[in-house]
Amino acid sequence: MSTPVRLHRLAELSDAETAKLMLREEAELDRYIEPARAIVEAVRTEGDAALARFANEFDKSAVRADDIKAGEAEFEHAFATIEPDVKEAIEFAVANIREFHQRQMPEPMWLHEMRPGAFAGERWLPIPSVAVYVPRGKGSFPSVAMMTAVPATVAGVPQIAMLTPPGPDGRVDAGTLVAARIAGVSDVYKCGGAQAVAAVAYGTATVPRCGKLVGPGSPWVLAGKALLSHLIDPGTPAGPSESIVLADGTANPRLAALDLIIESEHGPDSSAFLVTDSEAVATEAMAAIPGFWQQMGDQRVDFSSTVLGGTRGGVVLAPDWDAAVDFTNAYAPEHLAIHSSQPFEHLGRITNAGEILLGQRTPLTLANFVLGPNAVLPTGGHARNWSPLSVFDFLKSTGIGYVTNEGYKTLAPHAHRLAVYEGFDGHANAVSPTREAAGE
Repeated sequence: MSTPVRLHRLAELSDAETAKLMLREEAELDRYIEPARAIVEAVRTEGDAALARFANEFDKSAVRADDIKAGEAEFEHAFATIEPDVKEAIEFAVANIREFHQRQMPEPMWLHEMRPGAFAGERWLPIPSVAVYVPRGKGSFPSVAMMTAVPATVAGVPQIAMLTPPGPDGRVDAGTLVAARIAGVSDVYKCGGAQAVAAVAYGTATVPRCGKLVGPGSPWVLAGKALLSHLIDPGTPAGPSESIVLADGTANPRLAALDLIIESEHGPDSSAFLVTDSEAVATEAMAAIPGFWQQMGDQRVDFSSTVLGGTRGGVVLAPDWDAAVDFTNAYAPEHLAIHSSQPFEHLGRITNAGEILLGQRTPLTLANFVLGPNAVLPTGGHARNWSPLSVFDFLKSTGIGYVTNEGYKTLAPHAHRLAVYEGFDGHANAVSPTREAAGE
C-alpha cells in the first residue's frame, strides 16, 4: 500500500524542520562505518576468497573465488541474450555520451607567451588506472556503465576495471556487460559494496589495484570510500539518487508529478522534491501522482511512495518564487528539472545543481540515459563544490614552462625580490648574478 505524498509548507517550517528536509541518507553513514571496516579488513587479508564469500552472503550469488572476473563466454552470453532493441539503445546512448565527452577534451598541450621570451602552458595525460563502479542492488544499470566507462576511454586511461555486484545466477547483468564492451571496457569484476572498494584499493589476485574509483553507490560503497580514501581517490561523491523539480505557476502539474517520480523510484534511500510557489501546481501534482503509481510495478511504487511520503521527499510549497529558488540552491540537488513556459529565465538564478534540465520536454530520463552529459553527479549537497563526472576525472595536467635569455632578464628580478622576502636563500641565488657566474 502506497504512502500519501507529503506536503511541506515552507513558510510554516522551523529552521530545524527545514534543515531536516536537506538531509540525505548518505549524511548518516555512522551506522555503516564499523561493519564496512570488517568487510574491508577481510578483503585486505583474504582477497578473492572474501569477495566470493561476500557475493554469496550479500548478493545471494554463487560466485567462486576463481570466477571473480567475467570471462569471454559471459560476454558472448550477454550479447546472445540481450534484446536487439536494448542493444541498439545502448549503442545510440554510447554514441551521444562519447560525442559529448570528446567535446570536453582539452588540448593535449598548450604554451602561451606570458612575457617576451617566457612561455607557460599545460600538458594533459590520462591517469594510469581507474575503477568504475556500476551498482545493481535495486536494479540493473547499463546506463551507469556507459556514463563511467565512456569518458574513461575517451580520456585514454590504459587500465579500466569495472566493478558490479553479480546476480543470483553468478553472472554480471547482460546489459551492463554489453554496455561495457561497446564503451570499450573488457575487464569486469563481480563485486559490490565496501568489498569492491577494498578490492581496488588493495588489489587481489584477480582484481587490479587502481588509483581512483568513480561511480555512484550505496551507503556501503560510500563507507568503503570513506575508510580507504587514503589509498584510493574516491572520485565525485555520488550516493543515493536525489532530485528537485522546480516548477513555477506556468508549469503543467501532471508533467511535474511525472518527473518527480523518476528519481524517487530508485530506492527508499533516495530523495525527491517538487518545489513550487504555486498552490495550484502543488495540489494538482499531488493529486496526479497516485494515478501514475498505478502504471508502475509494486516495488517501484513502494520505493517512490516511501520517498515522497517521508521527510526526504514530497512537495515543498514556498511562499514565493524567491523562497523556492533559495531552497533549491541550499539543497544543491544532484538532478534539477526546471518546469516553466520560460525555463531559461530561471537558469541564471540557479547556482548549485549537478545538472539543470530545462523545460517540460527534457525529463531526467533522457539525461540519465541518452542525452549525452554525464549522469554521475555529486549528491548530498556536494553540487555546491563538485562537478559532474567528466573526462577531467580521468586526466591529469602538468604545468609546462620555457624561458629564453630575453624572458629570464624580465622575470628574474621579480622572482629574486619575492625569494628574498620569503627568506629562501637558495631560491634567491638561483635568479641572482650567481647564476651567471655558475654558467660561465
